[in-house]
Amino acid sequence: MEKLITNRWSNIQYVPENYIFPPESRPGNVKIPFSNSIPVIDLSEACKGDRSNIIKKIIKAAEEFGFFQVINHGISMDQMKETMSIFKEIFHMPDEYKKNLCTNDPSKPCKMFTSSFNYATEKVHLWRDSLRHPCYPLEQWQHLWPENPTTYRECVGDFSNEVKELGSRLMNLISEGLGLKCGYFDNDLTGSMILSVNHYPRCPEPNLALGMSKHSDPNLITILMQDDVSGLQVLKDGKWIALEARPHAFIINVGYQLQIISNDKLKSVEHRVVTNASQGRTTAAFCLAPSDDCTVEPAQSFIDEHNPPMCKPFKYKDFSSHYFNKYGDTDVVLTSFGATKN
Repeated sequence: MEKLITNRWSNIQYVPENYIFPPESRPGNVKIPFSNSIPVIDLSEACKGDRSNIIKKIIKAAEEFGFFQVINHGISMDQMKETMSIFKEIFHMPDEYKKNLCTNDPSKPCKMFTSSFNYATEKVHLWRDSLRHPCYPLEQWQHLWPENPTTYRECVGDFSNEVKELGSRLMNLISEGLGLKCGYFDNDLTGSMILSVNHYPRCPEPNLALGMSKHSDPNLITILMQDDVSGLQVLKDGKWIALEARPHAFIINVGYQLQIISNDKLKSVEHRVVTNASQGRTTAAFCLAPSDDCTVEPAQSFIDEHNPPMCKPFKYKDFSSHYFNKYGDTDVVLTSFGATKN
């Protein structure tokens, strides 16, 4: 717990050596411009008889960028603000309380940690503290969540239900756009959802450190809520582009499970998080994923003599475990499961 950056950032005047990334992977002093090219999709259009056009936009964005933003998604701004406020508050709870959340016990599904699960063995630490726990099925996990702030369980529980419903709507649109049968993802392929709340304190030398290093997500899709401080960057055609924080929007990105199911049609794109010299940043990533024992493989409709399966079938828990053991290097994990990129 004493390693949490949130507990000591105000006294840090420089980035400690074990947080400094190598020159080839650190952000440096180059300012990355905000990009307007990543689509912003108005989901209300799907309810106005323009469903097919919305589906085309989503599929195109998932193919070209692996990312898009959604607005008019049905979750109120007040609910988003209230939930974000609670997420921010938990990182500033008394030290003794946070100490109880920081644990190496693998049997405890709800835990707070700094940098990553591999803190003890990683070469460079990330400039972030994180709270992570399952949030679906809600009745299975809610009683294990933090008891404080006192409204955490109720507020985050309600919000998780709303996000899960949004995720189901998005997956139905995606499955329709891919030409899969109706309800293709209404099963164990969306049987779990993990919440990862990340807090990136103000960093005195943001050109040297990273909140999250370059990676792709191992799950199906990620639904990201962020505060009004930007920090997410996406790798496009070998260059980094920055996503500006947009009020009342969720950022959606394709995870490797969706890339595998679509047999490499949709792309799980590498991204990273940079830090900020003047402000801290808090985000909440809802990671929609298969159930642990769910078998994942390319959908049969994408396989023929010219398009062999990009990898062999696997249990999602095996993929996930291997992913975190390999420091998030998804390409290494995919190779272990017989993957070949088309």
